[in-house]
Amino acid sequence: MASSGSDCIKANAKSCGECIQAGPNCGWCKNFLQEGEPTSARCDDLAALKSKGCSPDEIENPRGKKGVLKNKEVTNRSKGTAEKLKPEDITQIQPQQLVLKLRTGEPQTFSLKFKRAEDYPIDLYYLMDLSYSMKDDLENVKSLGTALMREMEKITSDFRIGFGSFVEKTVMPYISTTPAKLRNPCTGDQNCTSPFSYKNVLNLTSEGKLFNELVGKQHISGNLDSPEGGFDAIMQVAVCGTQIGWRNVTRLLVFSTDAGFHFAGDGKLGGIVLPNDGRCHLENNMYTMSHYYDYPSIAHLVQKLSENNIQTIFAVTEEFQAVYKELKNLIPKSAVGTLSANSSNVIQLIIDAYNSLSSEVILENSKLPKGVTINYKSYCKNGVNGTGENGRKCSNISIGDEVKFEISVTANECPKKGQNETIKIKPLGFTEEVEINLQFICECQCQNEGIPNSPDCHQGNGTFECGACRCNEGRIGKECECSTDEVNSEDMDAYCRRENSTEICSNNGECVCGQCVCRKRENTNEVYSGRYCECDNFNCDRSNGLICGGNGNCKCRVCECFPNFTGSACDCSLDTSSCMASNGQICNGRGTCECGTCNCTDPKFQGPTCEMCQTCLGVCAAHKDCVQCRAFKKGEKKDTCSQDCMHFNMTLVESRDKLPQPGQPDPLSHCKEKDVDDCWFYFTYSINANNEAIVHVVETPECPTGPDIIPIVAGVVAGIVLIGLALLLIWKLLMIIHDRREFAKFEKEKMNAKWDTGENPIYKSAVTTVVNPKYEGK
Repeated sequence: MASSGSDCIKANAKSCGECIQAGPNCGWCKNFLQEGEPTSARCDDLAALKSKGCSPDEIENPRGKKGVLKNKEVTNRSKGTAEKLKPEDITQIQPQQLVLKLRTGEPQTFSLKFKRAEDYPIDLYYLMDLSYSMKDDLENVKSLGTALMREMEKITSDFRIGFGSFVEKTVMPYISTTPAKLRNPCTGDQNCTSPFSYKNVLNLTSEGKLFNELVGKQHISGNLDSPEGGFDAIMQVAVCGTQIGWRNVTRLLVFSTDAGFHFAGDGKLGGIVLPNDGRCHLENNMYTMSHYYDYPSIAHLVQKLSENNIQTIFAVTEEFQAVYKELKNLIPKSAVGTLSANSSNVIQLIIDAYNSLSSEVILENSKLPKGVTINYKSYCKNGVNGTGENGRKCSNISIGDEVKFEISVTANECPKKGQNETIKIKPLGFTEEVEINLQFICECQCQNEGIPNSPDCHQGNGTFECGACRCNEGRIGKECECSTDEVNSEDMDAYCRRENSTEICSNNGECVCGQCVCRKRENTNEVYSGRYCECDNFNCDRSNGLICGGNGNCKCRVCECFPNFTGSACDCSLDTSSCMASNGQICNGRGTCECGTCNCTDPKFQGPTCEMCQTCLGVCAAHKDCVQCRAFKKGEKKDTCSQDCMHFNMTLVESRDKLPQPGQPDPLSHCKEKDVDDCWFYFTYSINANNEAIVHVVETPECPTGPDIIPIVAGVVAGIVLIGLALLLIWKLLMIIHDRREFAKFEKEKMNAKWDTGENPIYKSAVTTVVNPKYEGK
C-alpha cells in the first residue's frame, strides 16, 4: 500500500484525470484539502484518503469493466448428420466480440473458448514444382484429385482442391533466355513447356476428376540453377484469394518440391532490386511481375500467410528436409513431410500433416496499441495448463475437444487523444476471430460536470471540476487568483510570513501567489501542512522509536491519541488489566494504576500489582487460627470463632491428595501449619470469581508419636559400657607399648658397658699432684 500511495503522490497530479492514470489504486478526493497542501495532495492511495478524512462518496475512483457484445455458442454437430451448415454458420471460438474499459494499470480478464468443429470444410491447394527434376512426380500427381478426395471424405464432407505450378523467374541467370531455350528449356528430344514463374492451373473445386484432367495436361519445364522460385508462387497463392477461390474455412497449401528456394535479395542476380510488394499480380492465371519484383522475404511470407489464415505443408524430398524444417520453425502453423522420389506417398503425407496441424491451436493477436499489453493462460486437455508464450497454445486436440484460454489485457498508459482502439485475437490457420474494442478511462466522471469560467476560480479564471480549479492559461494558484507575472512579486511574500517572523512558509515551502505551497519530503508519508507550512506529521514525541508510540496520529507536531491512550507520546495506556491483582482488585487495593503500571501507595506493599509485602504475615499464617478453630475446635480463637472466623467458606477433605491443585482459574495458596498440640494440619486458601474466600482443610492433622523410653535407656547404658571397655583396652595397649620401649632401652645400655670386671670402677687414688705455675726449674 505504501508503494502505491507513493506512486500516487509522486505523480503530482493537477487534475483527477492525471490522478487515476498514476495507478489502479489512486483516488481523487473532491472535498478535502488541508491548509498549505497543494492540489496534488487530493491524489493518494484509497486507504490513505479515507484515513485523512475523505468520505468514500467524495472519492473519484472509476474502475474498468468488460462487456460481451456477441457471444454465439460454439457449434456442436457430428459428421454425417442431416444438418448441413454453411461455413460462416459454424462457430469454433467464443465469444466473438467484446468491449473492455481499461484503466491504467488495471488488467481486464476474460475467458475464450475454442472447440474443433466436426466435419469442418477444407480447401486444399496443391502447389507443385514443375522443374525437370520433378518429371516422375508429375505422373503420380495426375491422379491425385480423385484419390485425395476419397481420403478426405473420411475427415470432412465439404472438401475442395486446386492446383498450381511454378518454376523460376523468367530472366537470366535463372533460366536460359535464348529463343530456343525459351520455347523448350529441356535438352535432347524432351518436349518441355516454356519456363514460367507461377501459374494457377485450377481454382479450388470439389470436382476431383477435373483436377485429374487439367493436371494430366501439364508438362514439365526447366531452369538453370538449383533453387526454385517457389516463394513467388506462395505469395501469389496467399494474396490472390479471389482468383484462387479461397473460402473462410480451413485453408491448406501443399508445397511440393525437390529443391531449395530463392528469397529476398537473390533477385539482384537478375538485376531485380524492387522489394516484393505483397500484392496479387495474376493475369490469365499467370504471375506477370516476376521480372519486376524481387522474391519475398520469409518474414513477408509469414505475415501474408497468417493474414490469410493459410496453413502450409512442405512436401519435400529427404535431401532438403533439414532446410525446410528450419523454415517450418519460422512459419507458424506449418508442417514438413518427407516426399518419396516419385511423390507416391503424397496422399498419406497430406493426411498426416493435416492431423498434426489441426491438433494444435495457437492464438495470435493483431498489433497492440502503444502501452497495451496482453497475457495468455491456457487450460488444455488432461489438466495441462500453460502461461507466458505457452499460454497461447494447446496441443493434442482432437475433433470435438474444447479448450479454454484466460486472456488479460492491461493498459499501461492512456493514448494521447484517448480514442478507442480495436484489437483482434484469432487461432492461427482459422478465419474466425475475437474482436475486442478497447475504451480507455482517462478522465473522471466529475470532469464532465466541470463548470468552465467558474466564479469559484477567482472570477472565472478557471474550470471548477472535481472539487478543484483547473486554471486557464496564464493563471496560477489554488483558485487561479494570480497571473504568472505576479508569482515572483515581493508583496506576495508578505502573506507567506508568520507574524514576527522573517521565514517564508517556515522554510518548509514556497510562496505561490501569496499562499504557501508546502514542500514535499522524500518520504511521501511525511507531510508539511498549515497556512505557513508550520505543521507536520513527523515531529511529534516518540516512544519506543515510534511517532506517538504507534498509538496515535501526529497532527501539527502534537499527538492525537487513539482511545485508551494518553500522554504527549500516547505512551500511557488507560487499560487497567495489567494492574489487576490476583484478588480481582486494581493494584490489590494498595495503590493506583497509572499508564498500565501500579503505583503502590502503601509503603509496605510492592510489586507489579502491589501484592508483595516483606513484613506482612502470609496468607497461611493470617488464616491459621481461624482454620484451626473452625476445623478442629481448638486454638487461640476457639472461643471467638463464630464472631471472627466466618468470612470464608470451609470444606473438609479426607487427605492431602483431595485438596485443590495448582492450575485452577482462581488464585490458590497451599498451607502447612502447627496447631496448639504441635500437630501439622494442611489447608488451601483461594478467592473465586465472586470475590469469596474458599478454604479446603484436611480433616485429620498429622501428630508426631512420643519416644520409647526403654530402648533409649538401654541404648545409653550399652553405650557407656562399650565406651568404658574401649578406654580400658586403649590404656592396656599403651602400657604394653611403654614397657616394651623401657626394656629395649635397658638392653641397649647393657650392651654398651666398657669397664674390666677385675677393677673397681669407683676406686680413686689418694695421691694428689700439684704443679706450681711459678716454678722455673732453678
